[in-house]
Amino acid sequence: MKKSIYLILISILFINTAIASGDTRNIKEPVNPSSCIVLKANNKNNTSLIQKSIDTCAKQNKVVELKSDNENFHFYSGPINIPSNGGLLINKGTILSAIPDPKLYDNGNNKCGKLDNIGKSCKPFITVNNSENSGIYGEGIIDGQGNSAMKGSTKTWWNLASEAQKKNQSQNVPRLIVIKNSKNFTLYKISLKNSPNFHVSTNNVNGLTAWSVNINTPADARNTDGIDPGSSTNVTIAHSYISTGDDNVAIKASNGPTSHVSIINNNFGKGHGMSIGSETLGKVNNILVDGLSMNGTTSGLRIKSDKSKGGLVNSITYKNICIKDVKNPIYLDMFYNKNAKGNKIPQFKDIHFESVKVLTPGNFIFNGIKGNNIEVTFENVSIKKGSIIKMDNTSSKGTLEENATGNICPTRK
Repeated sequence: MKKSIYLILISILFINTAIASGDTRNIKEPVNPSSCIVLKANNKNNTSLIQKSIDTCAKQNKVVELKSDNENFHFYSGPINIPSNGGLLINKGTILSAIPDPKLYDNGNNKCGKLDNIGKSCKPFITVNNSENSGIYGEGIIDGQGNSAMKGSTKTWWNLASEAQKKNQSQNVPRLIVIKNSKNFTLYKISLKNSPNFHVSTNNVNGLTAWSVNINTPADARNTDGIDPGSSTNVTIAHSYISTGDDNVAIKASNGPTSHVSIINNNFGKGHGMSIGSETLGKVNNILVDGLSMNGTTSGLRIKSDKSKGGLVNSITYKNICIKDVKNPIYLDMFYNKNAKGNKIPQFKDIHFESVKVLTPGNFIFNGIKGNNIEVTFENVSIKKGSIIKMDNTSSKGTLEENATGNICPTRK
């Protein structure tokens, strides 16, 4: 009998550890790999040279180093691909800029740089496909030039995105970095800015490490998500600063599950918050957000889905969170698209909030579907007086205490 009780206790301990573990890999701070070729900036179009050099170095398990040269610090390029065992090392003071020419990114439909009802006619600036053990390193900058006029037009990529919103259409613009069908990709100390669309997105990836990454794009740049892990597993985003025009981080699961994600010691500026969804039909589970300061995002901790693309979201832990000047500090919504139809009903289960402090009044919204309640637990969650709490079809344990003190969220390191 005692042995049975002991085994049950061990099982419970294991389950709780697994829920809070996030990434199952043993992640340590990356190091810059060796380079086999050093390219010096010349402020010209270097697409062919960069691609050829990447391919050459990858065969030696090394990367290409991009370096400024006196007053020259710009490399310009069209779309490039990163194969297995290769990548880029961009030195501090060096900028790799995406040439804003729709023809370079067009996937053959002659629609890149235009509006339609689909919005998938542009190649990314950097593609990582069927690749292992590759990455982008260094303290330099990758600039998507979303704010620059497209060749042959007075409009920028961002102008096109705004026009699409007004006309209820989709913009055909490139994403900055897309990683798919790959294993163990690393982003280390790199700065990303001005992406025409999402900065980093993944699909069917096992192993993504983003460490000390800086993403800084204006708040009014539409659809410029920071990092979007999609249908992927074993993801760590750590010690980074993200300020964008859309979700700072959005965990998605459209064509497969997303699981074992760790968001550790990050700082968010402008943006739409730490999001899960809206595509969750592939299931999202085992997500750990530990150590996060949010200053000025529109939403804070956010799970969003609807009847057209909902699925199970469970085993989610938020802990050691500080939120300030955020309209909706916690927002769990099963009606993200109020007009959505279908039978893909969202399920938000085992959502745990621990040691969360909200320093300014805001809206705490839990909007569940009748008969499919949201299930949340609060432990040491402090909010400000004057906040609005709205719970519909939500089952909760613990309370939101109106006793938050302090005026500043700590800078996470």
